[in-house]
Amino acid sequence: MKRIIKSIENQYLIPSLDLIEDVFTQCDGAEEGKAVRCLVEEIRGKKYYIPDLEFIMINEDNTIIGYAIFSRFHIEGKYENELLILTPVAVKTEFQRQHISKEILEYGFIKAKELGFKAILVEGNPKNYNPRGFQSSYKFGIKAGPNIKLPNQDCLMIKELENGVLDRMSGFVDYSFYETLQEE
Repeated sequence: MKRIIKSIENQYLIPSLDLIEDVFTQCDGAEEGKAVRCLVEEIRGKKYYIPDLEFIMINEDNTIIGYAIFSRFHIEGKYENELLILTPVAVKTEFQRQHISKEILEYGFIKAKELGFKAILVEGNPKNYNPRGFQSSYKFGIKAGPNIKLPNQDCLMIKELENGVLDRMSGFVDYSFYETLQEE
């Protein structure tokens, strides 16, 4: 099966939202599916959005089967020209466990580094992200702020794109910039 990874294009904006909502609905319920869809719509409307770092994988039928978005992020107002956040990542349910997210992420790491970014932050299951080079961020002095509820402190992770950059980054992560991520 032929698969292509590329940056988002206008024709894929709505289909990618549909994919995200469907994947998260199937996994975590309709409320979560809608919330993640809203998050992507919000990211696209913010100053930190970088269209070149929003990726899809399509198959030979031109159907989106995978998705990931990296956007600028800051910690306590610092590092916004060096730091990205990866959220969300989605793979069409029937295509999961076929290394699609791995391929999209590896492609994204290369593109992010080419654009001069130095590190990527992600919140999720360490089993999914440790194999991609992410490490627990608290070990580098980058910790979840008081408004972020993690199941475990290891669920907030960071990956260096430039060796040694985490030696000078630290602080508390805060999602208050995104309305969609605010706790009710």
